[in-house]
Amino acid sequence: MLHKNYLEACLCNGELYSLRIRIINLTVKYTEEQDGGFNLDKKKTGISRLAALGILGAAGVLSTLGARYLGRFAADKIHDRFLKILTSDLYDENLWEAVSSTMRIGPQAVLETELRAEEGKLVERPMGPVNQFPSLDDLKFNFAQLNTLPTEIDTEIDFSITIGKYAKRPLRLNHFFMLAPMAYGIALSKPVKIALAKGCGASGAAYHTGAGAAVLDVFQYADKVVFQYDRGNWPKPEQAMLKSHAVEIQLGQGAYGGVGYMMKSYMLNDKLRKEFKIPKGQDLITYSRQPEVQSPQDLKKLVDKLRHITDGVPIGVKIAAGKDLEADLYWICSSGADFVVVDGAEAATKGSPPILQDDFGIPTAFAIDRAAKWLEKHGFRDRVSLIASGRIRTPGDALKVKALGADACQVGAIALVAVSHGQIQKPLPFEPPTALTWYGEAYADQFDIEKGARSLQNFFESCKLEMMEGIRALGKTSLSQVDRNDLITTNEMFARGMGIPMAYVPFDPLEQKPPRVRRLKL
Repeated sequence: MLHKNYLEACLCNGELYSLRIRIINLTVKYTEEQDGGFNLDKKKTGISRLAALGILGAAGVLSTLGARYLGRFAADKIHDRFLKILTSDLYDENLWEAVSSTMRIGPQAVLETELRAEEGKLVERPMGPVNQFPSLDDLKFNFAQLNTLPTEIDTEIDFSITIGKYAKRPLRLNHFFMLAPMAYGIALSKPVKIALAKGCGASGAAYHTGAGAAVLDVFQYADKVVFQYDRGNWPKPEQAMLKSHAVEIQLGQGAYGGVGYMMKSYMLNDKLRKEFKIPKGQDLITYSRQPEVQSPQDLKKLVDKLRHITDGVPIGVKIAAGKDLEADLYWICSSGADFVVVDGAEAATKGSPPILQDDFGIPTAFAIDRAAKWLEKHGFRDRVSLIASGRIRTPGDALKVKALGADACQVGAIALVAVSHGQIQKPLPFEPPTALTWYGEAYADQFDIEKGARSLQNFFESCKLEMMEGIRALGKTSLSQVDRNDLITTNEMFARGMGIPMAYVPFDPLEQKPPRVRRLKL
């Protein structure tokens, strides 16, 4: 039997091949000797050949072990050589210079510089900004213990929500989550749209049509539907609008503002052109302005028109949150709108220029706080529902925007993550996960509708259960009872800008009482 150290020595000296040849030669010699020149009886011949096969098998095992040790030996030598070069070469010859430069500039900036330098065209980044804004992560909730007792485990939590309370036909929901608008054809494939509708319908969340061509199939699956009145040059499908339970006028979105975009006619196949109902040769255009709103006063005319067409469903307006947020809210509330969707700077989209994602807008937490305070201050809070949007990913994020004053929230990017659960391995590792969900991409036809619908349903139902646990931890029994008094913060900016107490500020019950006034005797 060969000793391990001898085997390693053979490998290090390049003698593996000769070792194997020697074993095979010995095997042949042994077989011939045992067979007596191959003249022995068949029984002995069979035994001797089995022995030979055993020796050959051992040679194969040794070869495998040898390859393993040879690989480790080679990797060790390469690693040692590379590390020596890396730690001894000066920076002008050192590969690490690329790493330090990239870290200084930022990997995202380096990549997008390369993309801009490649063709000189507009870069459109998918799925929203990568910069870290002051976010909902800096907010924390109170724990009810003794001063406020936690809610018992078997207590039912009221999750009822009404959007457009004073509309003729209010939108009543039993889930805080709503789907964000995501367009068919411009962004998503039809199978994904149907899966989203099925998942929303099964979980009680409101479905959103988004911009783009109408997918009428979704109405047989979704229980509550919000129709987006977009800024596109294609016809608005009145049939879909009449089947919807609310209409949202699109003025802007957090990842794009009010910037328009165009899909050239040659990019549209015949099927998509037919679904958009536009003639051959015509470009698909999303205008910067809502075509029917060329002045702030025009918004009221559009709201009244849509309210009349739909026989009184809630009519809302979606805007990107900017510095003039309160002025925009004034015009929206003056138009008679029933709800407003405020999209924070962290919001995502199918693709928009990085400058609009990284350098424009108000972060979601500040946008919702400002909007809620302004609506309350000027008497609109009860009449105009506030819907939050923009990087709301978790049940905790949703409960935080509720505490800041939102009546519901829209989720988009995280819904795509959920609906793709268990399927993203199909495009990976050679294509991005979005190749499974975007219209016309290589793996779009491999998306499993039923699996996607179940995954989204599970996600929404799980989020609702988790929010209920959070409400019990606050010592409350209803979603409507959650407010800003339940919040603390770890961010000094939030404390100053939003009036939320810092986590280090004590709440001493003895100091909360008014001081005793001592009377002095004269």
